[in-house]
Amino acid sequence: MTQRGEFDEGLTLGAEAVRIAESGAFPTSQCAAYASLADAFLVRGAFPSAIALLERGLDVCRRWHNLDWFPEYAASLGLAYAQGGRLAEALPLLEQALAQETTMGGGHRAIGLMALSHGYLLAGRLEAARTQAESALSLARERQERGFQAWALRLLGEVAAHDTPPTIESARAAYQQALALANELGMRPLQAHCHRGLGTLYRQTGQSEQARAELSTAIEMYREMAMTFWLPETEAALTEIEGR
Repeated sequence: MTQRGEFDEGLTLGAEAVRIAESGAFPTSQCAAYASLADAFLVRGAFPSAIALLERGLDVCRRWHNLDWFPEYAASLGLAYAQGGRLAEALPLLEQALAQETTMGGGHRAIGLMALSHGYLLAGRLEAARTQAESALSLARERQERGFQAWALRLLGEVAAHDTPPTIESARAAYQQALALANELGMRPLQAHCHRGLGTLYRQTGQSEQARAELSTAIEMYREMAMTFWLPETEAALTEIEGR
């Protein structure tokens, strides 16, 4: 549901899962419920709500020495911290998450790589971000995890777009590949992000009509899914184009 942008239904079911898990005495059930609900908040951009759940879940992991859940929680919480501007807390947690996932040889390494890449991107460490995103893409392709491939491609587009100067063709190609996969898989939040990325890129290159179309699509999708965190910046970019 989360990846399809069906947040309201997902949040309702997630809240019920948390209620049931907390009524019992099974830490593993609590970890699963907190993680599921937090993921919906995280993808929607409701970072304070995601952080509250992830901190609660991470505390359960630590108290009960549940190492299986720790890397996923640490990666998600680190990403939520990073999105909220708490980079000093985010990066060590993201690095720890990936290191432990690698040691354990679990199935969530692509998630850890992408979360760390995003953290490095927000911290302005572009080459480190690119390296992690490329590793995530390679691993996702090897494991035929097409959803992760799409998210990793979008990350590579973001990194290229933030190069100085922006690596325009690389960014465009990565965004378009990510969007094609997202369209095929019905991943609407990712579609919206790709449209925003392309619109921002076209604005930088003076392609006003293309920029307007992409940004308008992103805004419409963000509004439909109530992904309000990204709306102000996207609307400001569109206003700038229309005011020229």
